[in-house]
Amino acid sequence: MTIAALAVGIVALILIGVPLGFAIITASLGVIWAAGTNPVIAAQRLFSGLDSFTLLAIPFFLLAGSLMSRGGITIRLVEFANALVGRFSGGLAMSNVLASTFFSGISGSAVADTSMMGRIFIPAMEKEGYTRGFSVAVTAASSVVAPIIPPSIGFIVYGVITGESIIRLFLAGLIPGIVFSAAALAYVYYTARRRDFPVHAPVPLSELVRTFRRASLAIVMPVLILVGIVSGVFTVTECSAVAVAYAFVIGAFVYRELSFGGVISALREAVQTTAVIMIIVGAAQLFAWQLAYAQVPQAAVGLITTISENPVFFLLLVNVLLLFVGTFMEANAAMVMLVPILHPTALALGVDPIQLGVIVIVNLCLGLITPPIGLCLAVACKIADLPLERGIRDVMPFVLIGIVLLLVLSLVPAVSLFIPDLFF
Repeated sequence: MTIAALAVGIVALILIGVPLGFAIITASLGVIWAAGTNPVIAAQRLFSGLDSFTLLAIPFFLLAGSLMSRGGITIRLVEFANALVGRFSGGLAMSNVLASTFFSGISGSAVADTSMMGRIFIPAMEKEGYTRGFSVAVTAASSVVAPIIPPSIGFIVYGVITGESIIRLFLAGLIPGIVFSAAALAYVYYTARRRDFPVHAPVPLSELVRTFRRASLAIVMPVLILVGIVSGVFTVTECSAVAVAYAFVIGAFVYRELSFGGVISALREAVQTTAVIMIIVGAAQLFAWQLAYAQVPQAAVGLITTISENPVFFLLLVNVLLLFVGTFMEANAAMVMLVPILHPTALALGVDPIQLGVIVIVNLCLGLITPPIGLCLAVACKIADLPLERGIRDVMPFVLIGIVLLLVLSLVPAVSLFIPDLFF
């Protein structure tokens, strides 16, 4: 009864336009008050949920991505990607995918990736003869690897909610992210050959080396993050602070393109995004406490095990649920609502929680390009001045690629667990 009242309250508040974090907090306070429980518990759970050293990694990684995008990093990544794959059919579209993959190892945010790459690639692709819908679809779809390839804000949030190792989650996202990008590249190449999209002239080896040198300092950053974390030199939070220092030094003193105004803009963007995420994470801890108090996870385990105790069946159910939820709910918000139930259920059924984390993140990333909301698709359509419904047709093949990847992740745990198990 308590959880039913909480669910009705949250849904009602969301329907009248209250942001999810505030909706959860308000509904929780109402339920706590009605039950006669001391309302101080709400404040305690909120602040205990935010009292985590690991959470400091979120603003630092966001700031590092903003500093690097304003410090001349992005354009150098684009130049190198063009030099590398521009000679193939659909080379500019392929460089769009490749540049997004490189940038995902810096930003950790799919929406930031779409916004940055969209302003560069969509006008350029249209100018070369690509259709507007295809340009939008490639830009939006290639950006969804940002929360999968480390550093990932999504994995940090999942790790804080569940208590799982964020280092293992980072490593688990490597192969799925690379596989998705490789499949997207293959589809772009196939489509470009079929539609006879333009081909760039091959660049000489000297030009390829020159663009690689210009972009090398940006490409080194994700490697620095992973090596530092895996070797034990840095914790995740310490590494995020190192990433900020690295981005500032490279942008301000090496490339000399990061101005004082750019630093202020980067700080403002990081603060605004962090505030939104932190409110949701704090509300998540309060919500998780109420679920545990009402023994909802135990009830969920009992319900699912009465149907089947097969872990694969459970993961397929999770995929269907998250694909549906991801179409209309923001990724961090969906994790707040569902992970406190799914995680203990997975443990009870013998599903590796790291495998579950990867499946959750990939599912919710696909929601970023799936209507009716599809945030990344909406951002790319806005940049291109294209109605959302016209971008849906071209983006659906990428959604199908993601669904096939999810099936592989569900049926073959080694795809996500091989690298974490190798290092740990």
